[in-house]
Amino acid sequence: MLSVKEAQEKVINSKVTIKPKKTTILESLHNILAEELVSKDFIPAFDNSAVDGYAVKAIDILGAEKNYPVKLKLFKEDIPAGKSSSFSLEPGMCIQIMTGAPIPQGCDCVVMKEDALKEGKDVLVFRECRQGENIRYKGEDVSQGDIVLKKGSKIYPADIGLMASVGISEITINTPPLVGVISTGDELIDVGQNLAFGKVRDSNSYSLAAQIIESGAQYKRYGIVPDDKPSIKKKIMEGLQQCEILILTGGVSVGDYDFVKEILDDIGAEFVFWRVNQMPGKPLAFLTYKDRFIFGLPGNPVSVMICFEMYVRPLIKKFLGDKNLFRDKIQARALEDYDHIEGRTDFVRVYLENTEDGIYFKHTGMQGSGILRSMSVADGIAVFPEDRGKIEKDSTIDVIILKQ
Repeated sequence: MLSVKEAQEKVINSKVTIKPKKTTILESLHNILAEELVSKDFIPAFDNSAVDGYAVKAIDILGAEKNYPVKLKLFKEDIPAGKSSSFSLEPGMCIQIMTGAPIPQGCDCVVMKEDALKEGKDVLVFRECRQGENIRYKGEDVSQGDIVLKKGSKIYPADIGLMASVGISEITINTPPLVGVISTGDELIDVGQNLAFGKVRDSNSYSLAAQIIESGAQYKRYGIVPDDKPSIKKKIMEGLQQCEILILTGGVSVGDYDFVKEILDDIGAEFVFWRVNQMPGKPLAFLTYKDRFIFGLPGNPVSVMICFEMYVRPLIKKFLGDKNLFRDKIQARALEDYDHIEGRTDFVRVYLENTEDGIYFKHTGMQGSGILRSMSVADGIAVFPEDRGKIEKDSTIDVIILKQ
């Protein structure tokens, strides 16, 4: 049986094909850039005012203060944003200017409107300005020929604004993979159905779909398939035709009705591993089929979500070309003693608590693999490693952050 580290390495060492595609900048959010973006323009494209106020020469207002203002002649026209100016400012004069308007010749600073008072054809200035104050210079943000975003960068809202500012409206990103989800089991009913004795609502396909979206991929739910070998095989083949990654929940253990492993063997899928030395989620299968990948996850809802975080999410991130395959983790200290079986990795759902002495963790209560609420309230997953036994109070453990 593989260790968690060995299983993760087999997943992330898989050869994937990253496919580029063109998209609009607004649709690129949180995707990975597949090209280098170079600016053809200077941003700003011209020297302009950072405030509403008066364009002046700094030397003309030396010594200006509240009790001893400097009086300047006001030029008859003003400069609104979007209007160019062809005149040159004469000594002893000023001109009213708006935010974003081009700086006229002869001006080397802008007095804020709050620091001046208009009196007829004159302006009283109550504060000195140094050269360059309140002026945004041509190219101070971006110069022509600058690389504004590097290939492999993850795209955030500010990046979209930056692309728009340099005139880029369409870019090439790494195509998010399509991840299919098939839920198997006679006991399953859909979310809108009333519970009957022996039945369970299919929460797995919904939690998985949400995890897929959060990881940056696209999802396709194939619905509930009963424990019937031909039906399962048909749905699996449909999913493999459409999806880069296919997730099956249930049917991978050793029960009489667990057909999935047998079907995958029949269609020629190659098992990379089956079973991992962990709790929850020990009966975990990872297979390849041509250029597709298949995960067979256990049916219990917590096991499903944990296995996705540890194995499916990193593979999705690799398809995206993301440098960060795994979630961030921190080191936190145990608030109490925890029993742990040495020789197995345990994933424990925990609350996190920030204190003056550092970050502490405490389990969320009962840790059964069917207690989905324990995942809902958890801040993170504490990893009790296989080379440690009892986790003693105040000892340090890695905790994977779930909510950021």
